[in-house]
Amino acid sequence: MVRQDCGSCHGMTLAGGLGTALLPAALRGKPVESLVATVLYGRPGTAMPPWEPFLSEDEVKWLVEMLLKGFPNEP
Repeated sequence: MVRQDCGSCHGMTLAGGLGTALLPAALRGKPVESLVATVLYGRPGTAMPPWEPFLSEDEVKWLVEMLLKGFPNEP
């Protein structure tokens, strides 16, 4: 899901594209709660859609935590 769905806008290596980079360095310093809210509810006026219809808050929190650790590009 991360590579296909997120990668379609954020770049296949998550280094950025239509959307911003999702690499740990780009996310560092941003509150986890804010990142979770962005994924769940999207960003009005941008191409970032809400994923709430498809993912639970717990799933998104796990995904954000994994992105902060470098997933899926790091072991």
